[in-house]
Parts: sequence; C-alpha cells; structure tokens
Amino acid sequence: MYQERRRIVITGVTRGLGRALAEYLAKEGHVIAGCARSRAGIEALGHELGSPHTFSVVDVASVEEVEQWARAVVNDGGPPDLLINNAGLINRNAPLWEVPAEEFSRVVDVNLKGTAYVMRAFLPSMVERGSGVVVNVSSGWGRSVSPSVAPYCATKWGVEGLSFAVAQEVPRGLAVVALNPGVIHTEMLQSAFGAGAAASPGPADWVRRAVPFILDIGPDQNGDALSVP
Repeated sequence: MYQERRRIVITGVTRGLGRALAEYLAKEGHVIAGCARSRAGIEALGHELGSPHTFSVVDVASVEEVEQWARAVVNDGGPPDLLINNAGLINRNAPLWEVPAEEFSRVVDVNLKGTAYVMRAFLPSMVERGSGVVVNVSSGWGRSVSPSVAPYCATKWGVEGLSFAVAQEVPRGLAVVALNPGVIHTEMLQSAFGAGAAASPGPADWVRRAVPFILDIGPDQNGDALSVP
C-alpha cells in the first residue's frame, strides 16, 4: 500500500505537522491538495512543491470556503484517497474563566467544526467511489486532560467522538480514524510548554515515523483510535 501513488488532501499545510506531511508525501511521489489560512504560506509552499500539487487559501471554519475548495479539488482530480484533517489551534494558557469567549469560539470553530466541515465536503465523493481513508488529527489531550488548555482538550475529545460516530456512518471500504500524533516540538506545543517544548522531536523527525504508519491505515481500522508509534 505504501508504494501506491495517492491523492492526498491535507488541511493546515503551511506550518508544523501539516507542512512536514505535505513536503514528505510530495517527495514520496504522492499528489497533495492542501489548504491553510496564510496566503503567504500557501504561495511559498506552492512555489516550493509546484505541479501537480495544489494549495489553496481556505479557512476551515468557513463552511462556504471549505465546500468551494472541495468541489475544486474533486473536479480537478477526483476524490482523495487519503484526507488528513490537521488544521488546529490551541488557546493561550489560562484557566477556562480567563479564556475570552471569542478565543474559545475560534478554537472550537477550527478544531471541531472545521474537521466536520471538511469531512462533510469530501466524504460524499469518497462514499460514491467506495474507498478512502479519513485521518482526523487528535491529541493526547483528546484522551486525557491538562489544566490551562480546557478549550483545546474539549475540541480534541470532540474530534475523537466525531470520528467514531462518522466511522459508523461510512460504508465498507472506507475508514475514519482519530490519530494521536504524539508529542512534537511545534508552535502549538511551544504555546503550551514554552521552552520545554524543545525537548521533544521536531516535525521533520516525526514525519519519517508517521508517514508509513498513516499510509498503512485501511478499512479494517475504521473507527479505531490510533497513535503514531
């Protein structure tokens, strides 16, 4: 399965794990359709990787933008073989009662609603074809909790539940899974742990372990809660 050329959709491709995945998978010969909010980041990635990969400025918290993007991707090359819902935000460290309502809403909109919007937009074409894998990036904080990041924990627990429920809705031949990527030194981890985040491996090290694992996910794992080894 690992050697087959695949059409892969990735959200949040301009930084962290998303960028590492896009770069690594493209170099392995897979075709990437990615999105993120940063126009400068999207333009830089498009220049770096070039055709046949496509990168679009999309806010996953906007159902209209997601649906328009998904139509363009599917019309251009068909349904994805692999959809990786990676886009995510974390709140600034604070007890829940000190997190501004607008910040809480934005974390929910991107992490949870965004994941749902992207699945809603791409799954019909995957269901019609009868195959495909959806990987919803969760977190260790989607299966445990920590103080000062309650909004983030809530959304990642939500991603886990959403994934398990949708897994029961898709037909045989598809898989929807929640994936805990592990602890990686990214901007998000640095936001939570400060300088201590540097003790964890970076995205470039992580992606070498993660990609073979992700590409081996198949229909038999539908509904599983997985973790990158």
